[in-house]
Amino acid sequence: MKKNYIIGLFSLLAVLSNGQNNHIALLNAMAHIGNGEVIESSLVVIKDNKIEVVQSTKGLRLDYKSFDTVIDLAGKHIYPALINVNSILGLHDAEAVRATQDYGEVGYLNPHIRALIAYNTDNLIIPTVRSNGILYTQVTPRGGLISGSSSIMALAGWNWEDAVLKADDGIHLNYPQHVIQRKNEEESHYKDAAKRYQEDLRNLETFFTDAISYIKNPANPEKNLRYEAMRKVLSGEANLYVHVERARDMLSVINFVQKFGISKPVIVGGKDAYIITRELKNSKLPVILNRVNELPDRTDDDVDLVYRMPYLLQKDSVLFCLQMEGNMEAMNSRNLPFNAGETVAYGLTKEQALSTITLNAAKILGISHLLGSIEEGKLASLVISEGDILDMRSNNITLAYISGKKIDLTNRQNELNTKYKNKYGIK
Repeated sequence: MKKNYIIGLFSLLAVLSNGQNNHIALLNAMAHIGNGEVIESSLVVIKDNKIEVVQSTKGLRLDYKSFDTVIDLAGKHIYPALINVNSILGLHDAEAVRATQDYGEVGYLNPHIRALIAYNTDNLIIPTVRSNGILYTQVTPRGGLISGSSSIMALAGWNWEDAVLKADDGIHLNYPQHVIQRKNEEESHYKDAAKRYQEDLRNLETFFTDAISYIKNPANPEKNLRYEAMRKVLSGEANLYVHVERARDMLSVINFVQKFGISKPVIVGGKDAYIITRELKNSKLPVILNRVNELPDRTDDDVDLVYRMPYLLQKDSVLFCLQMEGNMEAMNSRNLPFNAGETVAYGLTKEQALSTITLNAAKILGISHLLGSIEEGKLASLVISEGDILDMRSNNITLAYISGKKIDLTNRQNELNTKYKNKYGIK
């Protein structure tokens, strides 16, 4: 009897810890689906780790006994999990300590470097980012001509094995930047830079040519880790993320990927993407666009050009999403929804702005069958806010789920706020 009781207890604990037999009904929230659709008063049902039902509550008669939990969210908003792309979040702990910076490796051609295994689920920045509705991140290496492979991780889990959603989703390439001689620049400096540019292009083409030859030959006497790492990109199973900014260089990228038969290229950065929208659309080349709250690089550009960039790409039917790369990008990831919200003032609708950090991002990363919108069969990764998630004044995340599991939204800043309020008796 005692033995059976212990076995039963352990079975119950296993069920609870794994989040099984989890049948939850979320009622009456305004559901922002992520694909442009809005349901004013919705029923969203979570069954284990998937979304089972998404529909309007209008005229609905619900059998409450069929659910483990029913939560009335009247007056609140429900959103798909926000996705943070091209980030070093979770890859460093102390900016001043080189040993904790796991996003940049020594070397020039490093396709075999994997950001996946360096991801630290105990990073103190992650709970702060998570509390603003960002539940997934693409951890991305930096540096060199080829930086390595990124992976898509949930912002929860004991370790990287728990957190990984899609391992090695693509290789990151820092495309050589065409050199223009500036006024008052010494001729020797320009010539040196131009020479390096040509060398980088040659090295890049040589590497891809050799990698293709290696992969086509099944009888290679030795295993080359760098060429092996390119196998998924060259076979079309993974993306090639090309970090590039200028229109001339992006046109060069289009020719490059066509020459080497890269079927899933993605532009990362794309400051001049608005200039060549027709070429990008015709080439089916999506863009991971820089954050919008920056000034333009050229003195004769409109001061609000960067803010209008998402509208210009949307207008010309270029698939794009937003990123937060830049100074303090890991910490600034928390501002991703507000960055998307700024695009509403410059031409996008609120639902289009939401798509730039949900469904569009999922499409570009190749995970739209799992994430990006609140649709039946997708992972139950959801965010509930008291107000507009894109507005810093009303964004207040009260509940969130990653794959059907409710997650903790507290962070160090909440803890300090509570600590000092209690100390001084502030209500």
